[in-house]
Amino acid sequence: MEEFELGKGRESYQPPAPATLSCVLATVVLWVDAWRKWGVEILWVVYGISAEATRESAFVHAIASAGVAFAVTRSCAEGTSTMCGCDSHHKGPPGEGWKWGGCSEDAEFGVLVSREFADARENRPDARSAMNRHNNEAGRTTILDHMHLRCKCHGLSGSCEVKTCWWAQPDFRMLGDYLKDKYDSASEMVVEKHRESRGWVETLRVKYNFFKHPTERDLVYYEGSPNFCEPNPETGSFGTRDRACNVSSHGIEGCDLLCCGRGHNTRTEKRKEKCHCIFHWCCYVSCQECVRVYDVHTCK
Repeated sequence: MEEFELGKGRESYQPPAPATLSCVLATVVLWVDAWRKWGVEILWVVYGISAEATRESAFVHAIASAGVAFAVTRSCAEGTSTMCGCDSHHKGPPGEGWKWGGCSEDAEFGVLVSREFADARENRPDARSAMNRHNNEAGRTTILDHMHLRCKCHGLSGSCEVKTCWWAQPDFRMLGDYLKDKYDSASEMVVEKHRESRGWVETLRVKYNFFKHPTERDLVYYEGSPNFCEPNPETGSFGTRDRACNVSSHGIEGCDLLCCGRGHNTRTEKRKEKCHCIFHWCCYVSCQECVRVYDVHTCK
């Protein structure tokens, strides 16, 4: 596998295996897909089959770049790589009632590797490379913005006589939530071409000046999305027929939008679930089994 030089004073780093990264990305993308019209064609985008500059592609680039940074950072903290480890720069003195301890995750190193890895092929002077670089960075910035303190109590009988804390990455599913919101509010751009000393260069400009201009944390795109309502072999879309929808929502997961105006069917479904659970000291949980009835709504 290719190794990346990370600049002066840094050793080369070998990224996690592609299978590891693919697993992280596919898990989040499939979860987000449950609330979208996309269908499995979004996985086609993940593996490079779609080349459109749509908001869907913007989302995939952002979450893929964040996924690389997340996987590298977690790998370093877990000690599975010999080239990196915990973050020894604790960013300030400890607070009242706690001290630094544990293994702070070095997200800045993960972001650095992601930048070298995900942006390596985005050095062309065209609009698509500019879009990809912007969305890649937006995904990585999400991790840095959501780093937080995680703490553990130490003491007899569960007391908190001593509390140690360390910097931790956010839950990756939370990152998916955040980037899903960025997908919904992505900024549409137009392509401008101008000449520089190196030749013709394409840049992006916001299409509608009366909308807020995108920041480094926003997603950008410049091509319209395909129609995901009906099956389309060219894009890999399965359409939205028979997709589960939320009858009480007015959002994209709601039956009105997800079913594209075709209406929805409703059926009742019985499910066996654990219920009336009791914790016994010490230490196990006993549960009963209940049968619950749910209304399931699917698109016509």
